[in-house]
Amino acid sequence: MTHHSVPEHRIIAPVPKPSTHLERRKAELRQEIIDTAFACFAEKGYHATGIADIAARLGIGHGTFYRYFANKRDIIDHVIDDLIARIIGSLSTDNAPDAATSLAEYRNQVERIGEALNKIFLEDGRVAQLLLFQATGIDAELTERLYGLLDTADALTAAYLEHGVELGYLRADLDTANTAKAVTGMILAAMLHGLRRPEAGVGPELIEAVRRLLIDGVRKD
Repeated sequence: MTHHSVPEHRIIAPVPKPSTHLERRKAELRQEIIDTAFACFAEKGYHATGIADIAARLGIGHGTFYRYFANKRDIIDHVIDDLIARIIGSLSTDNAPDAATSLAEYRNQVERIGEALNKIFLEDGRVAQLLLFQATGIDAELTERLYGLLDTADALTAAYLEHGVELGYLRADLDTANTAKAVTGMILAAMLHGLRRPEAGVGPELIEAVRRLLIDGVRKD
């Protein structure tokens, strides 16, 4: 069995915990700038958004922005960092690849992860809009970084599948590497369907179909 390690790309350094009121306020403002930049980039596009747009929406001066971030290219990296941290955070503890020990636990795990990713990607279409359409057109470096995120998604999914094969609740003949890529493809397709008709969102039938494939399509008979 080939084990997939999660690819290492840009390292997201943990933010030190603020110890004083002033430090807490600085940390809060920094996060507010990231959140506001995310909204502006997703709605207007990276190239059409200026530092002035971000500062005006937040009600701060240009100087305040530049105390926290070097430029617009710097802030988009931190916006992507923030989104990746949310995604990885939904795959920890009980949702880690080696957490399930039976098909029933795997089924519950799939449900929890599905709900978490639904909140990140499908309830707020701006996340998919930014990652799939805006960020990939900025420069080659950021495009490669997003391909790295795709590789990470494939490797994580493969790890879930390999664990299930090893414990015997998933099919022994499962091609974990290519099945993982197929799962990533299903998730991307669901995101695109949600963007195509934002007013309708992603129907529960499609979400249920993905869940059934993730369980009935790979479980041991």
